Amino acid sequence: MCGIAGYHGFGEDEALLKVMNDCIEHRGPDGEGYFTEGNVGLAHRRLSIIDVAHGQEPMISADGDTVLVYNGEVYNYLELRAELEGLGRAFRTQSDTEVVLQSYEQWGTEAFDRFNGMFGLAILDKKKNVTVLARDHFGIKPVYWANAGTAEAPKIIFASEIKPLLQSGKIERKPNERILYRYLQYRIHDDSAETFFDGVFKLQPGEMMAIDNATGTYSISAFTRLREELEELSKVNRPYTPEVTEEYRTRFTEAIRMRLKSEVPLGSALSGGLDSSAVVVTINKLMQEKAEATDSLGAKQNTFSAVFPNSINDEEHYADAAIAKCSGNIQAHKILPTPDGFAADLDDFVRTMEEPIISSGPYAQYCVMKEASKHVTVLLDGQGADEMMAGYIPYYFAYLRQLKAKGDYKTLLKEATSSLDIFYRLGRFRLQGKLTAKKTVAMSSLLNKSFTGKYKGENFSNIPDNMKLRLIDDLFHKSLPSLLRYEDKNTMRFSLEGRVPFLDKEVVKFLFSLSDEAIIKGGWNKRILRDATRGLLPEKISNRRNKIGFTTPEAEWFKLMKERLYKIFMSNSFAERPYWNREAVLTAFEEYLNDKNDADTMIFWRLLNVELWFREFIDNNETPADVKENKSDYEPNPGKELDITVPAEAGGETFRRYPLQTGVFKRETDLDPEVLSYVKRFFDGLDSADEATRKAVTSTPWYLLVSEKIVAITQGRSFPVWEIKVSPAARVLSKFVKRTPAGIGLGSPWSMQIAINEVGLPLIVKAAAASVVGKLQGKSGVFYDVVGHNINAIDGATPYSLGSSANSVKLAPKDPEAVARRISALVRESVPAEYAANFAGTSIMDANDLGVVAMGHDTDLTKDTIQAIFKDNPQGQGAQATPMSLVFKQN
Repeated sequence: MCGIAGYHGFGEDEALLKVMNDCIEHRGPDGEGYFTEGNVGLAHRRLSIIDVAHGQEPMISADGDTVLVYNGEVYNYLELRAELEGLGRAFRTQSDTEVVLQSYEQWGTEAFDRFNGMFGLAILDKKKNVTVLARDHFGIKPVYWANAGTAEAPKIIFASEIKPLLQSGKIERKPNERILYRYLQYRIHDDSAETFFDGVFKLQPGEMMAIDNATGTYSISAFTRLREELEELSKVNRPYTPEVTEEYRTRFTEAIRMRLKSEVPLGSALSGGLDSSAVVVTINKLMQEKAEATDSLGAKQNTFSAVFPNSINDEEHYADAAIAKCSGNIQAHKILPTPDGFAADLDDFVRTMEEPIISSGPYAQYCVMKEASKHVTVLLDGQGADEMMAGYIPYYFAYLRQLKAKGDYKTLLKEATSSLDIFYRLGRFRLQGKLTAKKTVAMSSLLNKSFTGKYKGENFSNIPDNMKLRLIDDLFHKSLPSLLRYEDKNTMRFSLEGRVPFLDKEVVKFLFSLSDEAIIKGGWNKRILRDATRGLLPEKISNRRNKIGFTTPEAEWFKLMKERLYKIFMSNSFAERPYWNREAVLTAFEEYLNDKNDADTMIFWRLLNVELWFREFIDNNETPADVKENKSDYEPNPGKELDITVPAEAGGETFRRYPLQTGVFKRETDLDPEVLSYVKRFFDGLDSADEATRKAVTSTPWYLLVSEKIVAITQGRSFPVWEIKVSPAARVLSKFVKRTPAGIGLGSPWSMQIAINEVGLPLIVKAAAASVVGKLQGKSGVFYDVVGHNINAIDGATPYSLGSSANSVKLAPKDPEAVARRISALVRESVPAEYAANFAGTSIMDANDLGVVAMGHDTDLTKDTIQAIFKDNPQGQGAQATPMSLVFKQN
């Protein structure tokens, strides 16, 4: 198992290959290799599994005319090798890589359809002057590509992941908005060659790309008829008999045995479901029989399970039952994913997946793979069984509609009657949802109309009344491709090879040649698998009706993680995306947390995932131009000035303002010593300041100006939005307030609610009515004249702010004049005497880009003068982290 990367059209540029290959070191930490010739470059990362001592890549043929980089395993390589040797070919290594290379030399691209396994490969064929890319029959291993040239003069870059394409610098990072829409609206992805990145594509299962090395032109075509074969075989309808069950058991067991070939430790993923349990107990049987290739397992089979004690998603008791059935031949490893761990891993998880995914469920798999990588290098699991044996409830309905369309009412009645318990459980959940009369939330209500309007012609549908055709469609397009993406990303992130024995193409073809009864019979799906593993599996697994699989208790976690999710939904970047209405999202999320709507967590996950995906892959994450990190105490904020001359009516004098960059103030911060520490830092560092600064602060009156925000925070008058219970009145009243930049004022339900909490709803309503009358008379500010100017100082949650301020609503500080006097007294006691003598007091300021108010002070200045000093808001906003300034009067 490995990673590949390469290009056509950039000359012999090994440096480019190295940049691309470094992005996928995790796919192959055991070695790397490069090849360039003419306009073609090939790169490889190796995870050594078979013929560890040899098989390095790029692999070059004996005559030097064929060069291969290859990611995957071809499990029938020994049979192919024997056939090739019979044709007179000799081999230098024991690797399957050389079998792939010589198979291509012998049969050309027709060789690909002979392979039974998983692969993503690139071949430089000098004789035919072409470069060929190919992806296995089911798309287990990925091949991504992009045209970094033009339609007339293509330049192709390709890799096992998308990150190398982005890191190459040859393509622009842009979102594919059509795919984004389909994902957000319909919850679908990976159903076509397009990706979430504009201009980045993937080969579809069973496809190959041929690039003309002379011109760079390329074509994409299928190298296999597997899908068509399955459709043809589905009409055979071989009767389902005990002999058929035995044949399936033999074929399935052989598919597993072939996937045990390894020179490194091998184990199994065990969810506790039917599929993974069937793999585990079959391996156990092979070990007991001392079958060929089982030495890779060691003395005991290592299994890896995600468990969620006391959660509705927990399957531990099923996994334990499968383990117990193996009579002590299992070394079980149980992994406990947690919401705290998920929060810590979230950025890496998004980076690992590369594109948005359906839910947070694959994080459980991520955790399993992380732990498994400490013990084994190869891991088998049960992926793919659901899409070939009707593992999901919608397949039942497709089957029943099929029977109805055929007029087979006898079988229809029998199957419907046998499935009543399933339909009852499904109907009960739906009925409960209707009886609760909760507000219905659809994704479309959260998306911006300008965005959805662009794609109103998009739609999504499934094959409704032909079960096998529905399964085939899901195998190649609708369902399995996304699951295989998760499998590949999660395993390779931790340098693991994942093997999926259910996706043995010969076993799949055999299954689809059987009658529908092999898939659904007597109300039981996966009937042939259940029957084939009778006696091997405990009955509680063989007779399971419910399905969970590797997933997370997302609904439970989201409520525990609400603070983290609020911070993302309230961020500036989330607010500025053109795809959704942030206010609608926040309202829906708040209602969901309070059990007031029927929203599914997957709605919020999709929004969250897209936001985090943008941050990771699309956004320019450079520090904004108006933020200067590690700013000196003696320089202004970017775009601001140190000096200001106030108007004549405010005294006409000139003042120099030095904004002080600080740490983040929190509720538990002790305000006074923290403020004093920055004041002392300013004076302690003067010796290193320039002469102009030292002259400006000598023998002149000076003042300390402190933001009301940090005072309110440390007084406990800052409230996280998730702690504020918003009333219907607050929600309605806030809609009539003019929205100000970034949530300043009462234009949000949360800030309106704490205003109501502070002065009471009657006064707010009275002030609102007076404001309406005042506006008719041409007056402004009437609302705050009635309600009080402390309410004017309320700040909404502002996305640009640091720390908890980004997600909190703040009341005006209590008794700002007393705070100013207290701080002034401490300053006089603490700063050097020469400066203490000229200290003229403190002012608590409410300043932003909309206006400034001196809320309380003990200076010798008038409020008009103080406000004039700060009219250009020299402390800046948010990320500058400059909530206080020292101000010196200039002579």
